[in-house]
This record gives sequence, C-alpha cells and structure tokens, in this order.
Amino acid sequence: MELLKIQHIEKYYGNKSSLTKAIDDLSFSVEKGEFVAIMGASGSGKTTLLNCISTIDRVTAGHIYLEDTDITALKGRQLGRFRREKLGFIFQDFNLLDTLTAYENIALALSIQKKPAPQIDQAVKTVAQQLGITEVLKKYPYQMSGGQKQRVASARAIVTEPKLVLADEPTGALDSKSAKMLLERFRYLNTEHSATIMMVTHDSFTASYASRVIFIKDGKIFNEISRGDDSRKQFFDKIIDVVTLLGGDVNDAL
Repeated sequence: MELLKIQHIEKYYGNKSSLTKAIDDLSFSVEKGEFVAIMGASGSGKTTLLNCISTIDRVTAGHIYLEDTDITALKGRQLGRFRREKLGFIFQDFNLLDTLTAYENIALALSIQKKPAPQIDQAVKTVAQQLGITEVLKKYPYQMSGGQKQRVASARAIVTEPKLVLADEPTGALDSKSAKMLLERFRYLNTEHSATIMMVTHDSFTASYASRVIFIKDGKIFNEISRGDDSRKQFFDKIIDVVTLLGGDVNDAL
C-alpha cells in the first residue's frame, strides 16, 4: 500500500540574479511499513527533500501526497493538525525541552492532542519500554547521555503512532554503541510495529539498517537499491559500491 508519493517536485532558493535548484524534478513513492534511507553528498538536496516532506519547507513545483492528502496544498490550521497527527520528527540535536523530564517530553505530543491522562501514561510507558529508556523517564535532558536523549527524542516522535517518521541524521551525534542500539530499535519498530520510517543519513552503516536506500545527487535520484533477502552486511557492501560510484572518500563525501 502506497503511503507517500513524491511527484515531480522542484525546489529553488534565491532570486532571479542568483537562483539555486536544490531539488530537480524528483519523483518516488514509499510503501506503508517501509524503512527508507536517503543518502547524498553535502548540498545534494537530501535535507531539503526531508524538509519539504515534513512541511518545514515548501516545494517550488510538484506535489507531495501522504495517503490521499496533498500536503503541498495545506495551510494554517490544516497544516498544524497534519504535523501533529500524521508526522513524527527525530532531529540530530534531539530538540528536547530542558525544563521537562523525559516522561514529560514524550507526553507533550499526546497532551497537545488532548488525550486523556491514563492513555498518555500507558502510551509513554509502553514506548519507553520498547526503546529501553524506562530508567530515565524521571530525568532531565542534562542528566542523560547522548544515546538516551536520542532515544527519548525517538520515543516522542513515535508515541503518537504517526503515519510517517522522519529522521534527520539521527545517529550523527551518537557514539557507535548508542547508534547501533538506536538503529536496532528503529528496525524493531519497523518490523514489529509496521512503522514507516524515512531517514536522511551520510553514514553507510546507518543506511544498511533500512530496507531501501535512495541516493540523491544534484537534486535528482542517482541510484536506488533494496535490501531484499540480503543480510545487513551484504546490503552494506552494496551501499558502499554505490557510494564509490558517487565519487570521493566514503566518510568525507557522504
């Protein structure tokens, strides 16, 4: 079942005297329950693409559909409701509120939706158990490690059971052990709870946890590979091969 459909989108920045095309006639779709990674060099348009899907930014041309809703046409209250009810965001710098505990940070999204207190409590405890952060629910962000903060941010993103989870470099600020733990939780949520995840990353190891990787170059799709029945190691090797085709050192170019 098709969940997300990108149709011939373009995105320009600047004015007539200095115009930059960040996305160039880009089209693809994401099935419900897919885990898709977006890779590309700095300036390739991958973050711009994520910002357009998340409605943080607006496309210059084209359309983006989530289920049957053309999100490029949403404005005002409709747009606010769409973000609250349909999308979950995971940012590289966590974006947790320092004055709230982990429990309160996670519960905030449900409180905004005016969910009853018992339902909020159950949902927060359930997602905390799934992500292995039950022991930090009473702690404030300054009392947590980077890995714990990122898992709290992930819990906040998925506690509302959004149609689509958008993650921007979710492992960028984590050490290797914390990154692997977070990615295992992503895969668990994807396989066991059918969460649809779209993740922008520069890291081939991180991308290897996805079921499909779309490579962006100069605002266009350069290549696309699916994991299929491959092991994660086999898929990682295939990702490295495409990264090499993109040119440059793997760690520096992407």
